[in-house]
Amino acid sequence: MLTLERPWLTYDLGAPMRVLSWAVHRPGFVTASRILWREVHEDDLPHDVDAETWLANDLAARDASDAVTFLTSRDLARHHTHTACIDGITAEAVITIGLANAERIGRREDYTGRDWGKDWGTINIALRVDHPLSDIGLLEAMSLVTEARTAAVIDLGYRLGTGIATGTGTDCIALAAPPGDANYAGKHTALGEAIGKTTYAAILEGGRQWQVDDTERRARSG
Repeated sequence: MLTLERPWLTYDLGAPMRVLSWAVHRPGFVTASRILWREVHEDDLPHDVDAETWLANDLAARDASDAVTFLTSRDLARHHTHTACIDGITAEAVITIGLANAERIGRREDYTGRDWGKDWGTINIALRVDHPLSDIGLLEAMSLVTEARTAAVIDLGYRLGTGIATGTGTDCIALAAPPGDANYAGKHTALGEAIGKTTYAAILEGGRQWQVDDTERRARSG
C-alpha cells in the first residue's frame, strides 16, 4: 500500500521482509516492513548539513526510524508503480525517476556548479516480490533490477555528451522479499521474468513522464 503525505511517500510492504539496499537510511541487509521516500529541496539540505544525520533525525521525529529510506528531489506526486505476475509469482515496483544528473556508465559528466536542490534528479526503485529468498537470492535478484533499470534508461534515449545515459549518479534500489532459502532468481525463472518486466515498465513510464516535465520546465525558464 502506498501513502503520499508530502514530503513523504510510504510503501507499506504488508509484513516484515528481508530488504537489500544501499539506501541513505538503513542500507545493507535489514528486516523492514516499509520503505520511505523523503522529498528534499535546497532549503532542506544546505551544503554544510550531513544528510544522513539530518534524515535520521527527521525519521525519528516521525517515529519511522525502522524504515529503509530514500532521498529524492523529484516531485513525489510523480511516482510510478507497476506489477507483474508470472506463473503465480508477483513483483511490484514503485519508482521515482529524474535524469537531470544522468550518467553514461564508465564516463562522467561535469556537473560542477550545479545546484542539486533545483536541478538534480535520481532514480529510486523499491521492488517487492512475494517469493521467499535467501540473502544470496536477493543478491541475484538485485542484479536483475539493476539490469532492467539500465535497459529502460537506454531505451529512453536520453543523450549526454558522453553517450546515451544508462542511469544517474545517485541511483538507489531497495529490494524486498519474504525471508526464505531460495538462492536463485535468474532470468530463466518466473521470478526473474517478473522482476525484469515490472522494473523495466515502471522506469520506462516514469522516465517518459520526466522527459515531458523537463521539456515543459525548460520552455518556462527559456
